[in-house]
Amino acid sequence: MYQERVRELAEPLVAAEGLDLIHVECLKMKSRWIVRLYLDKETGVTIDDCTAVSNQLGDLLDVHDVPPGPYTLEVSSPGLDRPLSRDEDFLKFRGSRVTVKAKEKIDGIQNFVGILEDYGDYPDGKVLIIDVSGKRHYIPRSKIARANLKPDFGMK
Repeated sequence: MYQERVRELAEPLVAAEGLDLIHVECLKMKSRWIVRLYLDKETGVTIDDCTAVSNQLGDLLDVHDVPPGPYTLEVSSPGLDRPLSRDEDFLKFRGSRVTVKAKEKIDGIQNFVGILEDYGDYPDGKVLIIDVSGKRHYIPRSKIARANLKPDFGMK
């Protein structure tokens, strides 16, 4: 709900700092919100990058009262298990090992771990193609609850 509004406010600011906004999360806790932003850039995200965005974005969120009430703002790099949420993420990381949690079972499975073979347009919308142990699974983008890179550290 507030996630899209935070993204709208953050994207121009993040771009002005020479960074890419990878993912936004807004989580309602008992007494406050947690607002998380994951940033990236070719040369790597520094603490100074995160601080600059955090200071500016905190002021913007306060002015726009998004989210309403108290919140904690967390700004960081996406890490090795970076979330995949944008079309460009799915395209960029084709050939990579990923984990995908579906909103419901697909082919009798809800949690997939495999190689992201492709991502593209199909008649019913955008679809991820994941190879899990030699079997291809077609997962509609609309049915993805969460997707992340899965570092394998040389393990199979």
